[in-house]
Amino acid sequence: MSCCIFAQPGKDSEAIQYISDYLSMKVVNEIPLSGSFIDLRENGLHFTKDPTNLSNFLHVDFLSGPMGWRLKRSEHETSFKKAIGKNKEDITIFDGTAGLLSDTIIFLALGHKVIACEQSKIIFLLVNDAIERAKAELPFLKNLLFLNAKSETQYKETQNIDIVYLDPMYPEPSKNVLRSGDISTINHILHIENIDDGGDTIFFSIKENNFKKIILKRPIKADIIDKNINYQVKGKSTRFDIYI
Repeated sequence: MSCCIFAQPGKDSEAIQYISDYLSMKVVNEIPLSGSFIDLRENGLHFTKDPTNLSNFLHVDFLSGPMGWRLKRSEHETSFKKAIGKNKEDITIFDGTAGLLSDTIIFLALGHKVIACEQSKIIFLLVNDAIERAKAELPFLKNLLFLNAKSETQYKETQNIDIVYLDPMYPEPSKNVLRSGDISTINHILHIENIDDGGDTIFFSIKENNFKKIILKRPIKADIIDKNINYQVKGKSTRFDIYI
């Protein structure tokens, strides 16, 4: 699969060059006839999966849409609160499957610090662009360290983690967070970059190291991947498997 950067006339050439260098992708001056492309618009960075369907794109926004709506209701995230547990002080959470930060943003809104790892360079740039656009209105983003890294390696180099949070890719999209088609687009991006989501692999790798608590998010009816589980927190469509 191919991917390039489409530079619209008059757009920030310095930003386009940075994206091109970071991804090692060529810049084109016209929308390609085939293959995916990335472009910078007035409202930020976009990834378009198929140039024959320009309405199908991935764009991250914490201030509006499903994520913005969920963020406004962060205090109602009862399952998250139960999974995290009661803590006298703010804690540091290591999100090993950061993705679009849809869960990390809730942890931050609840007052915690987060170290989030995303292996995909394309997804990292899309999300980091959203962070830059939102940080003036969301001051809690200062408590986020967002890294383009392999989480298994990064975790071994990171200390003082209170909770490890893992949310491997779901077979079906979560309807209240992501637009229909986002999961397919994310899978497409991972395929372009030859990345395996590897959620189970990450879990077992981290579990072999020192840890205080792991929260593994799973579909409500999914099999338990490690039966040495301490307890579960169940919602309507998802559950949290807790390992201590």
